[in-house]
Parts: sequence; structure tokens; C-alpha cells
Amino acid sequence: MTSGAALPLYPRLAWYGFRRHAAYWAAALAGAFTNTVFGVLRAYVLIALWQARPGLGGYAVADAVTFCFLTQACIGPMQLFGVGLDLPQRIRSGDVALDLVRPAPLQLWCLSEDLGRAAFLFLARSIPPALAGAALFGIVAPRAPAAFLASVTLGVVVSFGWRYLVALASCWVMDDRGLATLSLVLTTFFSGLMLPLTIFPGWFGSLARALPWAAMVQAPSDVYLGTAEPAHALAFQALWAVVLLALGALLTRAARRKVVIQGG
Repeated sequence: MTSGAALPLYPRLAWYGFRRHAAYWAAALAGAFTNTVFGVLRAYVLIALWQARPGLGGYAVADAVTFCFLTQACIGPMQLFGVGLDLPQRIRSGDVALDLVRPAPLQLWCLSEDLGRAAFLFLARSIPPALAGAALFGIVAPRAPAAFLASVTLGVVVSFGWRYLVALASCWVMDDRGLATLSLVLTTFFSGLMLPLTIFPGWFGSLARALPWAAMVQAPSDVYLGTAEPAHALAFQALWAVVLLALGALLTRAARRKVVIQGG
């Protein structure tokens, strides 16, 4: 009997998600190495930019470098590149019909597994780039560690909420690759992965910081750096988590009424 067998259903599913991804340590370490290398390259670019424009976006040079490695650390847990869910494949094969008749809600089932996945990738792919950044550049320490961990958790939930909508939309489209590509572009640009959203000017910057993608990277980074009030950042993330999960529940109900089996 495994150590997770005695757990209630949803913690057991989270444990399953953790163990499932923990089976691929080599891939996770390779991803951590790649994130670290690109983090170093990005750090030098941001150092040059902030030396040319001191105080840009309200960040000092050390804050900008720290932001760089925080964003690299978020790539794995937040699943910023790709949907990271099995739903599109199960929809195409028709297996989603079985998922929808389980006694446990499909959305909570997937969320539990995704939290386990994120927990493993936080350990395997987030900590190494952060340690490398600290060793090479001396990144700043978190202003509120407990609030930061809570913010990361909410960021994962927001990320799941968005990715679940994209994945479940495969019930109504013949090919989900277009949606996945659009999601990748929106997430990469509006999450703060490329550049801090605080440097975007005027109404466009205000809009970018109000969108759900900002809750995935920008909000946890601001909590870490102390550039945002933790209570406000957490409330912003919690709001988007509730909104996206509610939309996901509605879309699941619609999918239950009309399951399109593609190729099955």
C-alpha cells in the first residue's frame, strides 16, 4: 500500500500528480538547467536595461535581477508554456465521457492532480534557478515569505483555471492547437514573464496588470519583492481564481450536455 492510499480523495489525487511527475526527475532537472541558463542571459539584459534606465518600473537593479529569476522559477509550477492537461487528448479519444460521469467533479479532479504536479515542479524546477541567481547575482530575500508562498499557490490555481478553460474548449473545436498557441502568446506576454508589467505605460499597463495572467507571475513577484501590498495582491489573485473556476464549472456543465467525441 502506498503512503497516499489512506488520504481522502483530493489529497490523494494531488499526491498522485506529484508522484506521476516525480517519475521524470531527469526531465525536470534538464528543465531547471534550461531555466537557469536563460535566466542568466535575461539577467544580463535586464542589468543593462536598468543601468541605462535606473528605477524603471519602480525596480532597482537588484529587484530587476530578482524578478528575472522569479519568473524563470514560475515557468514550471505555473505551466506557462502549454496547457499541461490531458483533457484535449481525452476529448479526442472519447475517454472524457468516462471522466464526466465520475462521482467526483472533473474540474476538482484535474485541479487536485495539477496542484500535485505544481508542487513537484516547484521543488525540481523553481528552487535550482533561484539558488543559481542567488549565487551568481545575489538576489534579494523575500519581504514576506509566507505571503509569497500563498501567492504562488493562488497563481497555480489561476493558471489552472485558465488552462482548464482552454483544454475543455476542445469539446467544441476540431483542433485545439490554435487555442493552445493563442494561450501561449497571451500568457507569455501578459503574465510578466518577458518583462515586468509595471514598465508598461498608461492605460495599457493598467489593463495588463488587471488581467488574469498577471496573477500568475507578476503578482507573486511583487509580493516577493514587496512592491505590492500582500493583502491586495492575494485578493486580486483570489478574485481571478474564483472567476476562472466558476467559468470552468459552467463550461464543464455545458460539456456534460454536449460531448463531442473526436476520432473515437
